[in-house]
Amino acid sequence: MDIFDYAMRMEKDGENYYRQLVEKTDNKGIKAIFTMLAEEEVKHYKTVAQMKTERPQMPETTVLADAKNIFTQMKESGEQFDFAAKQRRLYEKAQDIEKKSEDFYRQKANEVEQQYQRELFLKLAEEEKKHYFLLENIIQLVSRPQTWLENAEFYHLEEY
Repeated sequence: MDIFDYAMRMEKDGENYYRQLVEKTDNKGIKAIFTMLAEEEVKHYKTVAQMKTERPQMPETTVLADAKNIFTQMKESGEQFDFAAKQRRLYEKAQDIEKKSEDFYRQKANEVEQQYQRELFLKLAEEEKKHYFLLENIIQLVSRPQTWLENAEFYHLEEY
């Protein structure tokens, strides 16, 4: 399997995992974030698929700004949150997947022949890093939902 096929498989697996996470949470905000992350993986998949034969443009992402808006809505709703401990483990697994994807893209950026492929792999690595960071915030939220939202720790998402 070449690196593009492997990357496409990795992105498809990430999309599927996020869609599974959507089904495993009852919180509308968290569902929305995981749906966004699944759609981001679809964009990555399409970019890598195009990269095999042409010079694609990587779509810009607003995932962190969009997640910040969702966290704001969650805070303003006044809803009480109660997350199961097993959810944290599921989110940590997603975080591990994102870290492995980031590492893969950084490593493979040095192995591709075309400069545009190298640049896109590095951009994909940065996207995976943002997903990792977002998941870190979700893990903190589920670990201590009331204090995390009340302390507005999510406000720094866009700065990342």
